[in-house]
Amino acid sequence: MVAVIDGRRGVVVRAVGLVNGLGARWGRELAFEAGQVWTAVGVWPLLAMLAAGAGEPVRSELGRALGVSAEEAPAAARELLGLVRRTPGCAAALGLWTAERVEVEPGWVAQLGASSWGRLTGEVAADRAALDRWAAERTGGLVRQLPMDLAGAELVLASAVTVRTDWAAPFRRGRFPVAGGPWAGREFEQLARSGPELFERISVAETSAGPVTEVRVVGDGEVDVHLVLGGRDAAPGAVVAAGFELVSGGAGRLPVADRVDGKPWPGLELTTVESASSGDVGELRTAGFTVRAEHDLLSAAELFGLRTAVRDGDWFRGISRSFPLKVSQARQVAMAEFSAKGFEAGAVTAVAMTRSASVVLRRFRVRRAVAQFDRPFAFLAVHRASGLVLMAGWVAEPGAAGA
Repeated sequence: MVAVIDGRRGVVVRAVGLVNGLGARWGRELAFEAGQVWTAVGVWPLLAMLAAGAGEPVRSELGRALGVSAEEAPAAARELLGLVRRTPGCAAALGLWTAERVEVEPGWVAQLGASSWGRLTGEVAADRAALDRWAAERTGGLVRQLPMDLAGAELVLASAVTVRTDWAAPFRRGRFPVAGGPWAGREFEQLARSGPELFERISVAETSAGPVTEVRVVGDGEVDVHLVLGGRDAAPGAVVAAGFELVSGGAGRLPVADRVDGKPWPGLELTTVESASSGDVGELRTAGFTVRAEHDLLSAAELFGLRTAVRDGDWFRGISRSFPLKVSQARQVAMAEFSAKGFEAGAVTAVAMTRSASVVLRRFRVRRAVAQFDRPFAFLAVHRASGLVLMAGWVAEPGAAGA
């Protein structure tokens, strides 16, 4: 039993690293003119299930995007979704809908694990109502619509992810004017908190985005929210990536207790003051926020391993017995709200597949070629498993006859 548990833990640890990696790479591709929110947790399981039913070259392309083979991906996806479901305040769901004429491979469906399976009637309004209802129910109303056009869809695979946590201690509300920077001249609701425990949760780091300041806001369950502030000239995508580095251990946190007064860090002031009580005190002043975003995954098809999957071809024979399918849409809609009481976020991600045009492989009459090594040539001795070249050389003269 211990071996089974340890094996499962290893799968989860690996899946977490892979999903975080995809999330970081995705963040570098996004635009940040306005607020932005996304989750790789909603995308990775869908790509894993597509890979399980894909043929080459789509299978390999999805494997590269996932960071794990198509054979291993479904089990990792199930463990990942199980981890989310076991986390207090969080939920994750998979949904599958197919047109009546689509005969789905039973073995592929079995790999989805806990999921709902419904029918697409072909009546767009009725199908839209059913799938929107699923999205709203699975996210507790945070997301009320599936982010795609259902006209012509033969199969839809979707995920829903929600995160909710109340703060262990609520913030104080107030108003504060902003003197400089992009928010200058405007007034916002300020969320503030102070206390000895917060001092331990403020850290700074040197990252790929330069110096950043991070504050970990603790939830009352198992979810925390990390706030990361970069330098004034740091690009948004770079600061987001720095956050991933901090979470993954790619950049080392420096506790503020070890920093000297006066050294500049983004948005951080360190001083030594007199106090009536002992113990260091930390304070956080921040603005609450609500952000919403929609993402077309096919605009970054290479990143998600979907470059070939959108083209005509019999790529998903392991999913459909009836006729060839291709990916026609892949989208995500997400929202997040940070308030005085807590944090909540939801996302629905969906992939739609339509009938693919048949690709007939033509056969040709060909000629036979014979290569003769009758002049100088090179050689390489290669380690098969790693591709390491162990020895290489050049044959300038042939061996003597009978040698």
